Parts: sequence; structure tokens; C-alpha cells
Amino acid sequence: MEVRGIKDRMTEIKAIRGFNDILPGEIGKWQFVENTAREVFEGFGFSEIRIPILERTELFARGIGEATDIVEKEMYTFTDRSGNSLTLRPEATASMARAYLEHQLHSFDPVAKLYCIGPMFRYERPQKGRYRQFYQIDAEVFGVDNPMVDAEVIHMLIHFLRRVGLERLELQINSLGCRECRPRYREELKGFLTKRSFRLCEDCQRRLETNPLRILDCKVESCQEAIAGAPKVTDYICEQCRKHFDRVKEYLAMAGLSFILNPRMVRGLDYYTRTAFEVISYQLGSQNAVTGGGRYDNLFQEIGGLDIPGIGFAVGMERLVSLLPAGKGFVQNPSLFVAALGDEALKEAYRIVSQLHLEGIRAELDYEGKSLKSQMRRADKLKARYVLIFGEEEFKRGRAVLRNMETKSQEEIPLQGVLNTLKKRIIGD
Repeated sequence: MEVRGIKDRMTEIKAIRGFNDILPGEIGKWQFVENTAREVFEGFGFSEIRIPILERTELFARGIGEATDIVEKEMYTFTDRSGNSLTLRPEATASMARAYLEHQLHSFDPVAKLYCIGPMFRYERPQKGRYRQFYQIDAEVFGVDNPMVDAEVIHMLIHFLRRVGLERLELQINSLGCRECRPRYREELKGFLTKRSFRLCEDCQRRLETNPLRILDCKVESCQEAIAGAPKVTDYICEQCRKHFDRVKEYLAMAGLSFILNPRMVRGLDYYTRTAFEVISYQLGSQNAVTGGGRYDNLFQEIGGLDIPGIGFAVGMERLVSLLPAGKGFVQNPSLFVAALGDEALKEAYRIVSQLHLEGIRAELDYEGKSLKSQMRRADKLKARYVLIFGEEEFKRGRAVLRNMETKSQEEIPLQGVLNTLKKRIIGD
């Protein structure tokens, strides 16, 4: 295949800004996280669901909230040839709720435990660890308003994060109240911040009229100064919300989980009610928000009219992968590299490698039959555990040399029964 000179004949095409390639040397970490998520979540009774990346724009406008930053500024929205307004999904919860309603999963069992792994899309400023196409692991429980489920979802999340190798974790929780009690807090907070509006950034001055709770989540220093001394949402929640939150804390303690009450914590989407939580990691020595979630008992009413409670969380894959401890064997290297000299030896190498592939053993060979020195360099570069060498003289004698690339020891082995010898050696290590 001729590849030289392509750049001379055409302008180089690169990935779209904010859309990131995940290369073979990195993919092992991603597969480890995804496989661990499936194992942990399914152990807690969750089932995987796969949802479209395109939805009707109305789903997110009604579900997430038209006054949120996501809907106002960050969605990839376009009109198709039929005049429909479509949006690349910016998050998964609304789509999973839509699927639950559309396919009437509640008619089989009103309680659904679902998880989803896949890409989301938001038009944000690209920076390290944040992309316009990014990946999330979402887990949701539909149909239960018992605070026991709140604690169970959080327990599963912490267990998952520990299973992938994170240890220095801090759980922060808050209650955001409900439709009955939150409006009062919203007005109190708005009145407090109106007197300090001159300190707010441009975005938060706009949020003051549309969504004042989001100001509590702003990271701009002047906004942080403005909210100092602001009223706490937990001082305004109704008795029913207070009882719910007290039981959540009780169940978390029963699960052996410590937590910190953070009355300033809010979630970025309008559908959240009552329990909200975030998990902070100190894995790299500094504070990193790994994941967050909460209860959203009004979401289904917004998108489908049914009164169905829900709770869940989303984990950003890019952030989580960056926090994985070093030293894990994420890269899959060949178990065997076959170095062959001469046409007949190369044919035998092909036969051996083909059989090993069928046995699920990762093996490589040099298709061009280059010099032994060149083939050994490639085997070393690929970090192969063993190299099977077919020199012309050895091949004529029905022998081959098996070299352990870690210990540098080697031995001559007969070609007769070589497959069984290799399997015993490779699988036995």
C-alpha cells in the first residue's frame, strides 16, 4: 500500500477540534473501566441499555431545562431535511427516561435499574480532560422514591470507583428540596444575590433571573465572594424532604459510608430534586470532582406526563481514566512474536500464528521476512513476551529457538508438537 507522498497531494485532514481519538496504547484503560462498570453494576441488579446519540431537541429542552447552560449554549442542534430539530445527546438520563416510557418498560416492572456507556456531545471550550465529544457511564433507577435506593446507588458508585483503583475519595451530599419547598428558597436566594449582583459575572447576572441556584456552582472568584453568607437550601426544605434526607444519611451510615454535608452543592440540570451528591478524588494530590448525580422525581412529568421518580449518576470517562493508578497492565502486548527467515520458514510461521489466534493467544509475525536483527527489534518494540526464531539452519533440522524476552534466556525446541509446547509455555506463565 503506497502512503508516501499523500501529504504532497492533499491537505492534511485532522479531527474536529474538541473531538479526541482514543489510540490503541490508551484503550486498555478504557476497556478496564468499562468492564469493571459492567461487572459492578450488574452485580447490583442493573441492566445495560443502548440509546441513540440523536434525539428530538424537545426532549432535552423540556427535560434538562431551557434555562440551563447546556440547552442555551452547549447543545449541538440542527434541522434535518424533514424540518425536525435534532440534537446530539448532551447527557444520557433524559434519553434513558424517554426509552423507558416509549417502550413501556414500567408495564413489565415499574422498577428499572439501567446503565449506559457511550459518547455525549457539548459545545464547550476544549481543555485538558474536557472535550466536545466525551464519554460517560450513566446509571439510573426509575420507579422508586424510597431513600434506601438513594443510598444504594451512592454505595454502588463508591464501590465501583474503589474497584477501578481510586482510594482517596470524599462523598459530598445535599438536599435540593422539591417543587413544594424549593420556590421559597429560590426567591430568598434571588433576593440575597440581587443586592450583590454587581459582583456577579455576566453569565451569573443572566442566571439571576432564569436559574439563580446555578450561581452557587459558578467557579468565578467574584461569584464565589458574592455567595458567601447566602442562605442554605437545607434551611428551607419541607418536612417531607427533611425526613427523606435524614433517612438517606441513615442508610449511608448503615452501608459504612462517611460523607460531608455540602449545602452549597447544586446540580447543573433543572430536573434534580431532593438528594444530590458528588464524589471528590484526591488521587493526584489535588481536588478533582470525579462524578455527581442525584434524584429527579419531576423529569418524567416534564417529558411524558407520568409521575415516576428516578435517581442516578454520570461518571466522566476522560476524568476517571486520567485518575487511574499507574502500574496496571492496561496495554495488551503480544504473547509471542515469530521471527522467520526464508519462504518455507515464513509459511510455517504463518501456520503457527494462525492456530494460536484461534486459541485466543495474541501472536505476531513479520510479513515481509526482513533480517533477523530487524525482526528482533520489532519484537522488542512490541514488548512481546516470547520470540520464536526460525533460522534457516534450525528450520532444516526441524528445530526452532524460543527466547524469553524478559529473562533473555533461550532454548531449542522441536517443530513437532510446537503448538502444544508454545501454549503450555505461554498460558502457564
